[in-house]
Amino acid sequence: MNTYPISIRPFGLQAILIEWPNEVEKAILDDIICYMDQLKSHLDAAVWELVPAYNSLTLIKKDIPVDFSEFSEQLKRWYGEKKLGPSRDRFLWRLPVCYDLDFGIDLEDVAEKMQLSITEIIELHTKAEYIVYGIGFLPGFMYLGGLPASLEVPRKKIPRLKVERGAVGIAARQTGIYPQESPGGWNIIGNCPVPIFDVTKTPPCFVNVGDRIQFYAISRASYQLRTIEGEVGIYKVEKMKLDA
Repeated sequence: MNTYPISIRPFGLQAILIEWPNEVEKAILDDIICYMDQLKSHLDAAVWELVPAYNSLTLIKKDIPVDFSEFSEQLKRWYGEKKLGPSRDRFLWRLPVCYDLDFGIDLEDVAEKMQLSITEIIELHTKAEYIVYGIGFLPGFMYLGGLPASLEVPRKKIPRLKVERGAVGIAARQTGIYPQESPGGWNIIGNCPVPIFDVTKTPPCFVNVGDRIQFYAISRASYQLRTIEGEVGIYKVEKMKLDA
């Protein structure tokens, strides 16, 4: 396990932001997760919330302000003592996407910009495995890195005021799923019928930072069936445990 130069600074009165080098790398994310798992053995889960993303880890104290000067030194010591221990289980989740043009409302525009056919776009998007680098913006919104370079298209200049729940979008080097209806500026190429975030479940989001996602194409009829299965809670997401 690599060790990186990290910076530690206050993030409001009740939070601390720990930052790694400003690069999108799996090795950095692995180091963040390793350190986070170590911190969980020192910090009371009832008092602290830990939020990993890309090249940072945010520590949020739920009730009272943080004594930064003293605690930051302790965090540095814990990072220096970090050891590679048993890793948490990580999974590859296979999620269905319908790329019908009724859902992929930007597919034709993306195909024209990238000088690819719609079939080629679907093949490229489903062939890759994406790393979950962060979950945020909306509850359950996964920032997925690893988009093929041939699909790197800029965000839309004018965001939409309404993006449908389940919409699958691409922007720059990322792809992701809108877990609920919201405004958004990503290019929409399909829709995933699987509920990504459900407040009635524990945990409400079944995916964790560090997991991987792979999409596979389904027909409109299969989409409708999986939507019903998801609504009644009987749909089982395909998953495979990854090697440590």
